[in-house]
Amino acid sequence: MTTKRPIGVDLFSGVGGMSLGFEQAGFDVVAAVEIDPVHAAVHAFNFPGCAVLPRPISQLSGKDIRRAAGIGKRRVDVVFGGPPCQGFSLMGQRMLDDPRNSLVLEFVRVVKELKPSYFVFENVKGLTQGKHRAFLDESIAAFAQIGYSVTLPWRVLNATDYGVPQDRERLILLGHRKGRPAPVYPSSGTLVPTCRDAIADLPDADTFEVLWTTDEVRTDKWGTPSGYALALRCLDPKSWAFGYRRKWDPSLLTGSLRTEHTTISRRRFAETRPGETEPISRFFKLPEDGVSNTLRAGTDSARGAFTSPRPIHYRLPRCITVREMARLHGFPDWFRFHETKWHGARQIGNAVPPPMARAIASSIVRALGATPKRPTRVLDLGDPKLLRMDLSAASRYWDVPVPLRRRDRKSGAVKRRQSEIEALRVVEKFPDPICQPISA
Repeated sequence: MTTKRPIGVDLFSGVGGMSLGFEQAGFDVVAAVEIDPVHAAVHAFNFPGCAVLPRPISQLSGKDIRRAAGIGKRRVDVVFGGPPCQGFSLMGQRMLDDPRNSLVLEFVRVVKELKPSYFVFENVKGLTQGKHRAFLDESIAAFAQIGYSVTLPWRVLNATDYGVPQDRERLILLGHRKGRPAPVYPSSGTLVPTCRDAIADLPDADTFEVLWTTDEVRTDKWGTPSGYALALRCLDPKSWAFGYRRKWDPSLLTGSLRTEHTTISRRRFAETRPGETEPISRFFKLPEDGVSNTLRAGTDSARGAFTSPRPIHYRLPRCITVREMARLHGFPDWFRFHETKWHGARQIGNAVPPPMARAIASSIVRALGATPKRPTRVLDLGDPKLLRMDLSAASRYWDVPVPLRRRDRKSGAVKRRQSEIEALRVVEKFPDPICQPISA
């Protein structure tokens, strides 16, 4: 991508919550690293022109990323992402030595090799508490060893402070290279929209029979949007902020595959008071005039494929749809997710809310001394088939091995899965660091 806008690289990108926030703040996100082939496909759909690298970060160098992005020796302005951290149980030794935390060191390594002016490290609030604090201190020290300082004190930010109707806290580290001005954490104080503001104008998925078999339908049943919903509808040119406009159909309701509930479940949902938890299912019921609880991802296929429960609609006796989750997370309506409820909900639950990411990115823009401008180019979204691939199909698309599920590794199915992997593997190592998809 040829551009004069500041450029960023997204590590552990998922479907691109942070990518979108940084784009809206005025960055061009030129590369995204995401090991999950299904997530990578959805990212490619929403961000045409961004080089998607569906490979383990341990197999990628800074040169690989530069080559994929086509930026040559141009300066990278920011690297951002949230590496998974799981090894907090080992006491008496450096937590960064735990192999389960190796992805943090890979993040540090890529920052060292790309030499960006700034980095943004995002992670769970738990890193700031108890024995986990040692891991956080070690991570900050690792950045210092490669010539980067973290703006202190570090901050735990809540999405509600940045215009998102969801109680969601994340640790944010803002880092700058020696000689660059230190970025300042974004100030809070934005008016907080409610659940009603977020989803009241959306057509009820239960009124469309077609949504039993597809996640999309064209409709004129839209309600009157709040100011928050109007911005996510992107019907006003200003709604795109400093991001690229996409060609899309505003009449298309997406992410709305229906969920079958029993009559008994619907009765219990209806009897549950807003803001409380239904006692049998343990589902939280959204408060009409409040904010959502933290939307969680559940587990991926490698860890058993468990779905985290979606909240109950504040007015309707059902769980909310993926699109309603997206509204509560700050994703605009043009942004698409995998058509299945499991993948779609997981993709949202794993993402940083774009409005919060945009606020963080705007702080980096100010530190750079850049003046963001609205681009005039309008982008086509990707091929819709990218939204419908299962794990095997997405692996074939990217020409990468199919990840094994935990239950497959523990059963006779492992042999069948391994045979499938071998059939899909064209070569033992990836021949092309750009990892462009093969012909479907």
